Amino acid sequence: MPSVTDAIDIIVARTLLVRGVVQGVGFRPHAHRLAIAHRLTGWVRNLPSGVEIRIEGAAGACDAFAAALQSAAPPAAVVDQVDVHDAPIEGHAGFLIRESQAESAPVARISPDLPVCDACVRELRDPANRRYGYACINCTDCGPRYSITTGLPYDRSRTTMADWPLCPDCGAEYHDPGSRRFHAEPVACPACGPVHRFESDDGIVISGDAAAVTAAVACLGTGGVVAVKGVGGYHLMCDAHHPGAVAALRERKYRKDKPFALLVRDMAAAESVISVGADAHALLNHPARPIVLATARTMLPGVAPGIDELGVMLPSTPLQVLLFDAGAPAVMVCTSGNRSSEPIAYRDEDARARLGGIADGFLIGERPIARRVEDSVVRPDGHDGPMILRRSRGLAPGIVATFPCSIPILALGADLKNTVTLVVDGQAFMSPHLGDLDDAGSLDAFREAVGDLLAIYRLSISEVTIAVDSHPGYRTHRFGMGLAAAGHHRVQHHRAHVASVLAERGAWDTPVVGVSFDGTGYGDDGTIWGGEFLLGSLRDGLSRVAHLRSAVLAGGDAAVRLPAQGAAGFVRGLAGAEVLLDPPFELPARFRQAQQLIERGVRTTATTSVGRLFDTAAALLGYTGEVTYEGQAGIWLEQLAMGADRPREGYELPFVDGELDYRPLLERIIADRLAGVSTAEIARAFHDAVARGASTAAVMLAGKHGIGTVVLSGGVFQNRLLLGAMRATLAAAGLDVWCNRVVPPNDGGISLGQAAIVAEMLGVGG
Repeated sequence: MPSVTDAIDIIVARTLLVRGVVQGVGFRPHAHRLAIAHRLTGWVRNLPSGVEIRIEGAAGACDAFAAALQSAAPPAAVVDQVDVHDAPIEGHAGFLIRESQAESAPVARISPDLPVCDACVRELRDPANRRYGYACINCTDCGPRYSITTGLPYDRSRTTMADWPLCPDCGAEYHDPGSRRFHAEPVACPACGPVHRFESDDGIVISGDAAAVTAAVACLGTGGVVAVKGVGGYHLMCDAHHPGAVAALRERKYRKDKPFALLVRDMAAAESVISVGADAHALLNHPARPIVLATARTMLPGVAPGIDELGVMLPSTPLQVLLFDAGAPAVMVCTSGNRSSEPIAYRDEDARARLGGIADGFLIGERPIARRVEDSVVRPDGHDGPMILRRSRGLAPGIVATFPCSIPILALGADLKNTVTLVVDGQAFMSPHLGDLDDAGSLDAFREAVGDLLAIYRLSISEVTIAVDSHPGYRTHRFGMGLAAAGHHRVQHHRAHVASVLAERGAWDTPVVGVSFDGTGYGDDGTIWGGEFLLGSLRDGLSRVAHLRSAVLAGGDAAVRLPAQGAAGFVRGLAGAEVLLDPPFELPARFRQAQQLIERGVRTTATTSVGRLFDTAAALLGYTGEVTYEGQAGIWLEQLAMGADRPREGYELPFVDGELDYRPLLERIIADRLAGVSTAEIARAFHDAVARGASTAAVMLAGKHGIGTVVLSGGVFQNRLLLGAMRATLAAAGLDVWCNRVVPPNDGGISLGQAAIVAEMLGVGG
């Protein structure tokens, strides 16, 4: 009878298929090193579906290899699944990294772009190293991935580095199993790779990484604005402590009030401008290197007008490290390379054309960018993880959910904060943030992103089922319905918000009360929704069971830009509303004009939008101007409320007959404003009343229908006071509270919800 030792020594052959983020993260070199360590022979290669490995050797060694393959995976790898099958013994003499196989359509996940690692930074700063000061330094643990990938499987020939052949030294590293650059596809050095140059606004060109960086730093040091080519597009940078530079950038970029992000030299510089708690510290050092929103510790004129938060990120690229090492200001404004409302520039000629009137100089790298990728934005939340407000560089294109679904689905999202989700082989891939599709350039960028996503996964439009927002006026709707696709489905906006949370969690059958609060969404009845309570599940559908009381909205989109105009319909018929043109309110003439439109029934529609209710409260408390970026009036109101020592008592938003009735709440605001009560106290009381009223409605609906889970989604839930108060109240009532954690709660998460609902419509969602 064979012993245990005999069984372990039996020679076997096995094939392993590894799925997940396993291409472009050093996984093949990882498999090679493990195979050598376990004395196994065979090979490894990239497939369209992941990484395939063939091993031969002792059975025990094969088992240990399979276990270590996942437990000791490279830092940037995400192993979702390892399928192991017996195979015939072929008698391999060693272990090889084979050429990738690309015959079938790919379903593998592309690695997001990775921040420069500590080992590369040490080499970057070492005068004795041949990559000293080289701005395109990288290895298997770091560097560009998604932004340079032109196809799958992931090989150098399918990246924008294909035109730079390896020099003998880089080639030796690339083929050396003991090197950190073993099969690192973007590997390069000053002798064989792309370099940088600086172009001043007067036509002077300075070539070479060191000289170009020095020239850029000199420009920044004199208060100039520099356009810097990053991983996924151009940034506009200037000294954040130079008010004149910040003001010039804001004026040239046509960015009136929207906050600028900051790039800081190190953690000490971050701590000089924001409060860095444990959560913020972890997020700043996350591999995505996102912009992290945290409470400001200092006033930087012009950077974030009227807001107590600053968005800060640490260096993520070798070029950014070199800029700081060369003496760039320790805290710099670092904003997207565009004019407001335009897509970020990522091609050199386009950047010169569009940013020429903004930047005083350009720091340009030769390596092309395959696709635009903006910076991700997150906020520490302290509950189930951070809140993602913009999902992009370092996070995209990851899998945001998995569906038991074989039919490819392309969900086109909304017109604001657009993202696109493609479901392939049951994996939902979300594009990076694409922005607001309010001009021709943005729409072109959207079309380009759709085509790019389909091309990567080798799908044609005729093969996919299209999901669009039900709003017939949305650009995404018209574009999607015009495609010659396998099918088309319209998905209601607020159902998609709730569905995005359920899809993240794979909760196909869980019944929930969904609370979807935002600014604008096309309702089933053709009116503008935005204060909705939905009941059901992904499996059985989500029915509207309650909502904010309807108000009249006058003037269409102008009512969104002018809170005082939108307020006219909400205050119609309220006690005290006749004095709103007088002090202390002094609402502008547009308020009276909106009242006249309502009286005549001209250019009006009904709305249940909580976003517009927040705008109304802001207008009553002093925000009488125009908003210059989405949610500005609501943010102003939240900031005002945070300044209150205590909330005003007695404010109510009653829930009666399936409606949240805002009339008593607004009447109390008017009365207290006339009585001279502090606007901060009123603003805080307003927030508390909305949270209390919405929570009461959710608890009543959950109790009536025997439901234990409440979902909160929609852009209004980016409001920290509202979200925190509702979450606490609902939890105290014994309810589970689910919020978005993988995708944004704003319209950036809509495409995932659309895809989930369409998957269920097709009968393939679980």
